[in-house]
Amino acid sequence: MIASNEAPGWVVYVVDDDPAVCSSLKFALEIDGFSVCTYARSEDVLAADLSCGGCMIVDYNLPGLNGLDLLRELDRRDVHLPAFLITSNPAQHVRRRASAQGVSIIEKPLLGNQLSEAVRESFTRSHLC
Repeated sequence: MIASNEAPGWVVYVVDDDPAVCSSLKFALEIDGFSVCTYARSEDVLAADLSCGGCMIVDYNLPGLNGLDLLRELDRRDVHLPAFLITSNPAQHVRRRASAQGVSIIEKPLLGNQLSEAVRESFTRSHLC
């Protein structure tokens, strides 16, 4: 069954080292019509083809590079995608750094359609819809 609010061509890249989180986010976003690619490690994202464009949902606490370091490295490589940092109770320095990088923070636990609405809004602002 195709969701009535299907978003063809929109790719959401989810990066989280917890397989249960990746699976649940993938499920929820696909129900809302998004195509989703999941990654467990920053290194996997850096090796991936992100040329489809889209949006990043990145956990802060990743093995290797943390989420903000990953996004900074992607930016350095001229990969510019709207991004959301998901984390629980972020420290003030994480909030400041995310703000400086133009990254919105969505705190865990993720409630209702909060994430899908944020993703859809980012695509709208980026004129990807």
